[in-house]
This record gives sequence, structure tokens and C-alpha cells, in this order.
Amino acid sequence: MLMKKGCPYGTHRVIEPKGTLPQPAWKIDNTMEIYDNEILIDVQTLNIDSASFTQIKEEAGGDVEKIKARMMEIVEERGKHHNPVTGSGGMLIGRVAQIGEKLKDRDLKVGDRIATLVSLSLTPLRIDKIKEVRPEIDQVDIEGQAILFESGIYAKLPDDMSDTLALAVLDVAGAPAQTAKLVKPGDTVLIIGAGGKSGMLCLHEAKKRAGVTGTVIGMGHSDASCNRIRELGLADIVLQGDATRPVEVLRMVEEATGGKQVDVTINCVNIPDTEMASILPTRDGGIIYFFSMATSFTKAALGAEGVGKDVIMIIGNGYTKDHAEIALHTLRENQKLKDIFERLYG
Repeated sequence: MLMKKGCPYGTHRVIEPKGTLPQPAWKIDNTMEIYDNEILIDVQTLNIDSASFTQIKEEAGGDVEKIKARMMEIVEERGKHHNPVTGSGGMLIGRVAQIGEKLKDRDLKVGDRIATLVSLSLTPLRIDKIKEVRPEIDQVDIEGQAILFESGIYAKLPDDMSDTLALAVLDVAGAPAQTAKLVKPGDTVLIIGAGGKSGMLCLHEAKKRAGVTGTVIGMGHSDASCNRIRELGLADIVLQGDATRPVEVLRMVEEATGGKQVDVTINCVNIPDTEMASILPTRDGGIIYFFSMATSFTKAALGAEGVGKDVIMIIGNGYTKDHAEIALHTLRENQKLKDIFERLYG
């Protein structure tokens, strides 16, 4: 049968509003008959974005059956797992089921195990059954299928770690890769949410790049988070605080640094209203990387202006070249980090 021709960016799947790309679209076509430039995937596990899963979990009162129902509802309504409250998605792992005629030259074959490195907020998805929800790590095992567009990036799953571990790392691959680019030798770096999944990977890269002349400050909210930061041994200073209270965060940082502000701040939290806690402790001319999907551009831009901060803000740029390889290598390079990840996500 002759396959229909598709747009590289998947616009042929957009139902409403017409003329938009699949990510900002309200609804996309999730029928699983592929176009000539698409890849069909039998989905094994969804890794829901942390901000999205936190919101769904709170809405469902932690009830697993209600979480399942809400997820099914989102996909039924939108043709993709695109949380209407947070605007975020996640990613998935599965096996290649079919490859469009136009993509036959790719280094990919039916049966290959892959992780998609584009958001579920633009990925056509059909869920037939939700088999298991693992709320503590934001992962959901399903029976269903998904479509990857021609422009969609992916990674073959590695052989030296479990699927769930690889999925956990690849879900936040942009964070350590961007940290590696942004942190320079001698920098003082503040990582907010340093005891979480992306935060721990960023700690490794920040320490590696700042070097012996730099200072890495790891901030966590809970006792468990701060204990993980200490266990890793990568932070020169560990702070415990509430990132929604910016003046307190500024005071803690300045007390820890002898009154100095930081060169680079990396925000890895999964809750809203932490923009100012990232902005206030950062020096003029410094860099703030908001990896968190709960970041508001408006709050960050107007907030920085309101306190007269001349800072460079990078908001939510999850993709950078070779980010999947860098993130997986981070785990291979640091046995203590790998041990913690295996305990939490393996």
C-alpha cells in the first residue's frame, strides 16, 4: 500500500488549530497508520515530565486509578499526552514497529529499542491499557503505540543499564549537557533542586567543569533530597531551603559564600514560583538556566527587570547537541551517581 506523504515537522497530524505545529496544537491525529516519513513505536513505558506528573498526582489526590483515568482522558482529548495545566509532556521508550518508506536509509530497523528525545506534548500517542504506575519515579507502563516524526530525535537504548534507568536519565538529558556548556573553571554555581533527577546529573557536570577553583552549591528542599546531595559528595556547600522564598534563598547563599553572588544558577525544581530564588542570588552578568518545566517566562523576565538584574536567562532549552550521549556518559563516569540512580530508578 502506498504511504501518504507527510511534513517533516508533523503538521499533517494537526487537527486544531490548523496551521500550527504539533506541539502548540490543541489536538493532533493519533491514528496509527503511518505516513511515509514517520516511525511507528510499540510503547513500553512513558516517563511523564516531573512538573506534569506532580500536577496530575496532586489533582488525583495520589489515587493511582484517578491518575490512570486522567492520563487516558488527556490522550483521548488531545491525541497526545500534553498536560493542559503545565503545558508539558515527557518522553517514552519502546520498540520500532514500522518505518516509513522515506526513512528506510536511517540506522534503524524494526525491533530496535529506542527512547524518543522529543516531548510527549507533540507525539501522537494511543494508550490501549495502563499496566502500572510508578508515582515515585514518574514512570507509567502501558500497552499502546506512538508516532515519531521525521524531525524527531531518538536514542537507541544502551545495553549497559536497565531500560527504566536509561529512561530516567534520557528524560532529563538536556540538563547535564547544558550545564557542561555553561559552567567555566572557577565558577561559583548554585543548583536549585540538586537532589532530584536532573539536579544530581547537573551536580556532576558542574563540579567537573568548575574544577578545584570553583564552588558548587547544592540546594534541596527535603531532608531526603539534601541527604542525596551529601551522599554524592559533589557539592562544596549543601543548603536546605524553600525555593519559593527568594529572599531567604539569597540570604542563605550570601551567608555561605561570604556575601558573594553566584556566576551560574541552574534551576531543576518541578514546582512553580521559583524564578526569583534563581534570579536574586545570581550576579549581574551571570547566567541562569531554567531547566524546570514549571518556569514562567513572564515571571522570570519581569521579575529580573523588577529587581534591576542584568542576567542572561536560558529558559527550558532541553535539547543541545549530543545531549543523550553526554547524559548517559555522566552516569558511566560516576559510580556513586550510578548507584543512587539504580537505587531510585533501576
